[in-house]
This record gives sequence, C-alpha cells and structure tokens, in this order.
Amino acid sequence: MAMWVFDDLVEGLFLVLLFLFLTITFSVGFEHAFKKKACRFGPPSYPFIGCLVSFYQNRRRLLEWYTDLLSESPSQTIVVHRLGARRTVVTANAANVEYVLKTNFSNFPKGKPFTEILGDLLGFGIFNVDGDLWSSQRKLASHEFSTKSLREFVMRILEEEVEGRLLPLLESAMEKNEVLDLQDVLRRFAFETVCKVSLGVDPCCLDLSRPVPPLVRAFDRASEICAMRGMAPVYAVWKMKRAFNVGSERKLKESVQLVHSSVREIIQNKKRKLEEDRAEGDGGDLLTSLLSAGHGEEVVRDMVISFIMAGRDTTSAAMTWLFWLLSQHPPIESAIVAHVDSLYRNPLDFETLKEMNFVKACLCESMRLYPPVVWDSKHAAADDTLPDGTALREGDRVTYFPYGMGRMEHLWGKDRFEFRPDRWLEEPEADGGGPLKAVSPYKFPVFQAGPRVCLGKEMAFIQMKYVVASILRRFEIRPAGSNRPVFVPLLTAHMAGGFKVVVRKRSGGNEP
Repeated sequence: MAMWVFDDLVEGLFLVLLFLFLTITFSVGFEHAFKKKACRFGPPSYPFIGCLVSFYQNRRRLLEWYTDLLSESPSQTIVVHRLGARRTVVTANAANVEYVLKTNFSNFPKGKPFTEILGDLLGFGIFNVDGDLWSSQRKLASHEFSTKSLREFVMRILEEEVEGRLLPLLESAMEKNEVLDLQDVLRRFAFETVCKVSLGVDPCCLDLSRPVPPLVRAFDRASEICAMRGMAPVYAVWKMKRAFNVGSERKLKESVQLVHSSVREIIQNKKRKLEEDRAEGDGGDLLTSLLSAGHGEEVVRDMVISFIMAGRDTTSAAMTWLFWLLSQHPPIESAIVAHVDSLYRNPLDFETLKEMNFVKACLCESMRLYPPVVWDSKHAAADDTLPDGTALREGDRVTYFPYGMGRMEHLWGKDRFEFRPDRWLEEPEADGGGPLKAVSPYKFPVFQAGPRVCLGKEMAFIQMKYVVASILRRFEIRPAGSNRPVFVPLLTAHMAGGFKVVVRKRSGGNEP
C-alpha cells in the first residue's frame, strides 16, 4: 500500500508543477484558441501537454472513454497526443487491424517504446522482440506447439489437475458451504497447469491451506507494475522512478529478480536431471524440449517466462467472466450443460473437446465482451497510411483495441452489449450445438492475428473447454453477492476484488 501512495505523491507533485507552469504560460484565450484546433475525433489536445487533462480526468474509466471516442469517429479511429510520448493512433476498425497485423506486417513491429515497458520482465522472450530474434523463436515455438507429444502431455496434465485437484476443491467448498474466490482458484489452476506444461514443475497452488508461492506473488506484482507503466498519463514519471530505483519501480526490480532467479534455478535443476538421466526429450514439458535441443539458458529463460505470462492469466480471466455471465443467463447455462452432457465422455479426450462448439461459442462471446488483453500496440517503422485514410508518421504508435471492438455497432450490431453465444454459430441446434461461424480474426483479434497469431490459441481453448465442461456438469456456480463486477485492465484483465461464489450441486450432476 505504501508503494502506491508514494507513486501517487510523485505523480501528483509532477502534475501540480506542470499545471502551475501551464497557468503561467498559457492564457485562457490562448488555450481556447488551440482547443478549437483539437482533433475533431479524439480527446481535446493542447500544445505541449497534449490530451493530459482529459486523460487524467478519465483515468478511472479509460476503457469506456476510448470506446466512446471510437464510437463517435466515422472510421472508428482516433488520434491521441500524450505528454512525453509519441503520437498514438487508436483503432477499432477491422480493416486497419488487418493492415497492421498482416497486410503490411513488416512495417509494424512492437517497437522499442513498447518493448521497454515489458523488457525488465520478459527480456528477449518471443512476446517482446522483433525481427530476426522474433522469427527464430517463432519457428522454434511453432514446432514445439505442433507436436503430438505436447498435446498428449497437456491432456494428461489437465486430467490430473481438474480431476485430482480442481473438482475436489470445489466439492469441499460445497460441502462446507464456503464462499470461494473463483477468480483466485482459476488463476491458481492456470498457473499450476502452465508451470507443469512449460517448466515441468508443480508449484502446488491449488492447496489453499498453503501460502501463495513467492514466484506467483512476484509474477503478480511484476505484471501489475508493467501494466501501470503502459497506462501512465506521463511516461517520464515511471522512467524517473526507475532511474532513482524508488517506489513501484524498486518493487518491480525486486519482483523481476525473484522471477528470473526462480526460473533460472528450475532450468539448472532440469539440465542436471537431463545430464544424469540421459533422458533427452522424455519429460514432455517445453523446458525439457528446449534444453534437449541445445538452446542457451538465457534464451530458454525468456521464452518460458513469456509462455507462463501468456498462458496464465488469459485463460483464467476468460473463464472467470464466462462463469459470471452464465450465472446471469440461466437459459444459456442450461443449454451449455445439455450440450456438454450430450458429448461428455469420461475421461474427456481431445477429439471430444474439439466437438464442443457451443462451449467455444460461449467462451468467444465472453472474450468479445471481456477480452483478457484489452489493447495491443505496434509502432510504424516508416510513414504509412491506414486503409481508413489515417496518415502515420515514422515512430507513431498504433493501438488496436479489442475491448472497444467488441462494443462497436458496425461490427456486432445493435445487440452488441448482450451476451449471445448463438452469434458464433451458423445454425444453432436445440441442444446448443451447431457448426461454428467463420469470424474474421481481425474483427475479433483477442488472440492477435496474422504472423503473430497466438501459437497457444487451440491449446487454450482445449484447456478452457475441459475446465468449463467438467465444472458445469457437476456444479452450479452462483455469485455470493449482487454487485456487478468491475473489469480492471492490466496486462491481462481481471475482476476487481475477485469473483466470490457459492458452489452448489447441480441437479442430476455427476460425481467427480
């Protein structure tokens, strides 16, 4: 708590000094004259400070603010000028997204301003690099994710985790009539699963009687602070704190050191085991495969940290919001249960999960409304023009905005705010089934698209289907309170304060 108070004081002092400077420098008439010249579609902008005033006024509702601005723009694109940062073009235009992510991919790398934000944590991992370094890691990761052995390993881990830990935990909460934070439980589950798949280690997160492992806390803190960097109204503030190693930046440094040292120790232990057992590639996990292929420790460390970061909070966030949405829409919950029951085999196998189209439709609809990653940015390597006519200058930041795109009438219609999984099906059937529609990934860029499309996309759907199907056919999940949850956008979005639920036995539900 003291860290955030200190950070607020630093930013507050900076802004007070800035506004004093502006009061002296600009007269009311001068300011009014420039306000008339502000971009017609986008926040009001002034010389030197850009849109700082509007940004600060809307800092508690940035998602709604950007969504409103984009909705008012005929092209669903706005230009944002921020103090201390390059000009930013924010878009919810699917044609623009396709142009940036595929058509002219080479002109839109992540860029140094973006990689700086995550560089301390992710290093030179695949999600934070461009060019040849990205290309070589992409080829390596693509090979690993496409192997049958990894798919079989993931299915084995899911069965162990869901049947052996997750369902018994929910059963215990039901029997004791306890209120459970489902968001916390699903995050623990996802972290445990991704650690087993990526590192081949078991952090035992689902044992709620034990304290949260230090590695988990360090990941949480580092992710939150990196997200604060990206959302800061004035970039110079976090850079100044990093230079002096104070406040949140000092906490970030400590957390990153813990994450890196923990993963490095796991890597060294794995290398010793491989050397002792001479069992190259027999572990099944990604770390074993990467080390067996002869890759260096630092490259492997950055890659597996990126995998953990990508696979941990994204799936848990999507499932958390889906369970809340289903609790608000009983008919849809009944339909998904009927659909699961019609296909269910024990144990669940890969082919059965692939057939669960209505579960996937519900997950897609949940992520349309509450995307795990609400925005992503690239930077123009050279002057360019987007399909809607927006001119770009070299170095401009281009941000596409999945949260806002899910709320654009021109993309999803007048019922865009409604939870309607059937919009993802060609011809919905009585039991909720039916073939899935082919929806452009540039209209729904939750997993990115083009050359950088998420390699773990199908694996993520398999994991989420397994968990959702297993829980719903046995239990009813009901919110413990009546308050509408608050969507908080960090590196991955979550519910403020968690998702407190009571677990009930589903009528006719099967024993775990």
